[in-house]
Amino acid sequence: KEWEELSADEKKMFIKQADVFAAYHAYTDHEAGRVIAEIERQGKLDNTLIIWLQGDNGNSAEGTTVGTPNDYAAYNGIDVPVKDQLALFYDKWGGPETAPHMAVAWTWAFDTPYKWTKQVASYLGGNRSGAVISWPARIKDKGGIRNQFHHVIDVVPTILEATGVPAPEYVDGIKQHPIEGVSMVYTFDQKNADAPTTHKTQYFEMIGQRAIYHDGWYANTKVVIAPWDNNPGVKVPDVLDYEWELYDLTTDWTQFEDVAKKNPAKLKELQAVFVKEAKKYNVFPLDNEGFQRFLRPRPSGSPGITEFSYVAPISIALGAMPPYLARDFKVTADIDIPQGGAEGMLITEGGRFNGWGLYLLKGKPVFTYNLVDLHRFRWEGAQAIPSGRHTVVFDFQYDGPGLAKGGTGVLSVDGVEVAKQTIPHTVPAVEIMDEWMDVGYDTRTGVDDRDYKPPFHFSGTIHKITFKPGPPEMTEEQMKRVAEMNAKGRD
Repeated sequence: KEWEELSADEKKMFIKQADVFAAYHAYTDHEAGRVIAEIERQGKLDNTLIIWLQGDNGNSAEGTTVGTPNDYAAYNGIDVPVKDQLALFYDKWGGPETAPHMAVAWTWAFDTPYKWTKQVASYLGGNRSGAVISWPARIKDKGGIRNQFHHVIDVVPTILEATGVPAPEYVDGIKQHPIEGVSMVYTFDQKNADAPTTHKTQYFEMIGQRAIYHDGWYANTKVVIAPWDNNPGVKVPDVLDYEWELYDLTTDWTQFEDVAKKNPAKLKELQAVFVKEAKKYNVFPLDNEGFQRFLRPRPSGSPGITEFSYVAPISIALGAMPPYLARDFKVTADIDIPQGGAEGMLITEGGRFNGWGLYLLKGKPVFTYNLVDLHRFRWEGAQAIPSGRHTVVFDFQYDGPGLAKGGTGVLSVDGVEVAKQTIPHTVPAVEIMDEWMDVGYDTRTGVDDRDYKPPFHFSGTIHKITFKPGPPEMTEEQMKRVAEMNAKGRD
């Protein structure tokens, strides 16, 4: 029932049963200090169950071996030399003008004493995080340590048992799958500090790297491609050819000694357990393409559309945006300029760290292509557009096939070329994911802070913006691999 539908007695029973509210608070301990302080101020801290997870995985190693001032550069396989980092970003580092990421060496250090990092599901350094559980009215063993193996899927069963609330069989009329975890409430009692774990088996898999925990043993595949090797040209090995390791976590909880050769039968047993669990939880088919996966066709909010038309103001989410990477594209703006001129954003995608924008600046048409904040290629007309109705076009011809190639862009007004430039490179594969496409204004950050500050509303009238993408320009090898992976997915 909804809360409003409960009777007064039912509400009292609910509160008596569980004087608790649920919250998911991500990323900042400071904000979580604030939440706990408010609970304490209300006098409810003793009877509040708090489950704090240190993180959602191991430390991130996507910042390359030298670090980066812009994580979108790293995601696209672009290393920024240290000398350039110092020259261009030293005084800005950590502020709003950078999106920095630490170097792999720091990541590895922060994952001590475990091996490997985020994205590597096969090692504890990639998937193990600390947890703290507090409930003073129930847990009397303050500061107690528990070493039982548990998984994040155990959080919900723990809350359900602690509050006495049964798992729902139906939600909004839809029958639910069984909850795939076990409760950790038994660990709340000091007498069970050394009790065997009730979470006996757990699989791990990401990008083809996989592992299985079972009754204190841990079998995992070796890493074949490091998380920081974001190179679209890397040929990935067959996912079934990975070498396996074996660890006894009851005596070797940091995965120091591989005992696969000493215990081949145990390794074979755990590999069979992984297959069983993977089938049960729909892990197959395995896919070990990482960076390359960005190139693969995927479900879209605009399937089969070859021309997109927009009116202003509007923002388009990532999944519904027209594609523009590794292909030709043409942007056409049908606009009216009032007496005295106009300026503002016509259409933009991305912002400070990656993206592009077509806009009027003091009446002059401008197209800026921001290559991961390392270089901005700019097309600008020499004259302001006079009052009246006009058509502004940016037409980009890509030098494919292949990724990250350059191309030639032509900016024109009413069919007359006003700027033309050939650029050596474009973004390879990863467009910015935390800024949408905007028409008539610009949300969040701008593509060039020297030109304008968001929201930079267009002061004229936009009748229509048309975006026409060309087909993707992939090599024969890339197209073959996409076809192969799609076939495997179908199988």
